[in-house]
Amino acid sequence: QVQLVESGGGLVQAGGSLRLSCKASGRTSSYYTMGWFRRTPGKERELVAAINWSVGTTNYADSLKGRFTISKDNAKNMVYLQMNSLKPEDTAVYYCGVAFFRGGAYDYWGQGTQVTVSS
Repeated sequence: QVQLVESGGGLVQAGGSLRLSCKASGRTSSYYTMGWFRRTPGKERELVAAINWSVGTTNYADSLKGRFTISKDNAKNMVYLQMNSLKPEDTAVYYCGVAFFRGGAYDYWGQGTQVTVSS
């Protein structure tokens, strides 16, 4: 059974930084991509960043390039999202997810962690 557990969210002032963590367990040898997504009320969940579980190639939402960095530690089954220069519009619930195939849907999700950026 795949389980994803996010942590690291909280309240931060605009311009500050946060580092989110996602601990993965179950079928980790089969992961293809892990991603961070976010959702705000009334909006669809949107991709923030994704990383290939094996080779580490990354992709980001265009609007977030340069401020957010995704990384992984396969030995610990962890994925991280470093968020810098945070803005109030970054306020959202952040989720990590896992996909098992290239271009495939994300099949499992964590419970989410709230990030609130105050102005």
